[in-house]
Amino acid sequence: MTAASLATAAYIVAAVLFVLSLRGLSTHESARSGVAFGIGGMVLALVATVWVTVQNAWGDPQASVGLILLVVAVLVGGAIGLWRARRVEMTGMPELIALLHSFVGLAAVLVGWNGALNEPHLTGALRDIHHAEVFIGVFIGAVTFTGSIVAFLKLSARISSKPLVLPGKNILNVGALVAFVALTVWYVITPALGLLIAVTVLALALGWHLVASIGGGDMPVVVSMLNSYSGWAAAAAGFLLNNDLLIVTGALVGSSGAYLSYIMCKAMNRSFLSVIAGGFGIEAPRKDGEEEVGEHREIDAVGAAELLTAASTVVITPGYGMAVAQAQYPVAELVQRLREKGVDVRFGIHPVAGRLPGHMNVLLAEAKVPYDIVLEMDEVNDDLADTDVVLVIGANDTVNPAAAEDPSSPIAGMPVLRVWEANNVIVFKRSMASGYAGVQNPLFFRDNAAMLFGDAKAKVEEILRQL
Repeated sequence: MTAASLATAAYIVAAVLFVLSLRGLSTHESARSGVAFGIGGMVLALVATVWVTVQNAWGDPQASVGLILLVVAVLVGGAIGLWRARRVEMTGMPELIALLHSFVGLAAVLVGWNGALNEPHLTGALRDIHHAEVFIGVFIGAVTFTGSIVAFLKLSARISSKPLVLPGKNILNVGALVAFVALTVWYVITPALGLLIAVTVLALALGWHLVASIGGGDMPVVVSMLNSYSGWAAAAAGFLLNNDLLIVTGALVGSSGAYLSYIMCKAMNRSFLSVIAGGFGIEAPRKDGEEEVGEHREIDAVGAAELLTAASTVVITPGYGMAVAQAQYPVAELVQRLREKGVDVRFGIHPVAGRLPGHMNVLLAEAKVPYDIVLEMDEVNDDLADTDVVLVIGANDTVNPAAAEDPSSPIAGMPVLRVWEANNVIVFKRSMASGYAGVQNPLFFRDNAAMLFGDAKAKVEEILRQL
């Protein structure tokens, strides 16, 4: 069996492992095996690729240089990846993922340019197809690259999370897409370096504008959307490199990311086309000074412990603030203590809680919270009216009654956890500041709500000492 045949067989096995990985990641219980399948598939794919390169480079000095560069790139990239993976906190995972997506996009752009500058000898329809592959691959990759960079900057708070609203922004986006189609046809008919430069610049600008136009409240959808874009960019690179595994893997990532984005948009009552078009038709948050204000009530750890001791049902709704404070471990201990006292404790997880899909679920699993008490928003929302105490730990936009009651709110229509229907609500927050979407939360001023200010981890630990 030739080296190419062995590599093809390895690629088929790797593709099957990637499918099993996606299946395993669909549930908490099988997530570890899903990760193991994904790692196994990627290791197999890398080994097969290096093996084919070694066979092709045997006795060819020029090809040997390519092999050396490949090995160096794998070692350097792997070392950087391991270093970042070991150092990154869970709070920094969303922006790290966005940054990794940018690398995939940049790789697709470079592969596309390489395909144009080192064009194989093709004629007729095959030549036209190759030109289309190059052009489309560069466009998708460039949009993914700058879009991911903007997402990284927003998620890491290096730039404002508020949406950019340029005059005629929707016309700009649609015009860029029309220009891309026209340039693609032109390039297929008459390929020219100037056209490739033009589409690269156009796509870089479009990717930046698309994500900059999306507000903080929709950023979890953006992360999954960029994941989809990176998949399609990888698939485009696979066509140019004639690599079947890269095509299959890119298609898996692209389609699963697109479907996840669609599910999250449904959960947020957002139009999928609206979000991927850069906030098409979404109003900007209110300006400073227009937020709703009122009198809020404060509570301390002693008062919170008394409410919890007298409660028979408790629901905890976590958000990004729990991740920032790394409060998941004392929260898990609090849950265990209350359950030992006979209190019915459950979690209500909003689909976009945190900065990426499943963020809160991962944190709670890390703290060994039982899976069966971690419920989705739809599973717990109808029970909140009969709940004695709700603990809102670091959540804001996902429990904002303005979404359900204020048609003029930028998050109007977004399904939220109706925590204000409970008998008592304790909101763990550092201050009265608005959430990531930049919208004030009238929950803070409700008669049945009390603010517990301070670091969430420290406050939960104080409650534990009182219990």
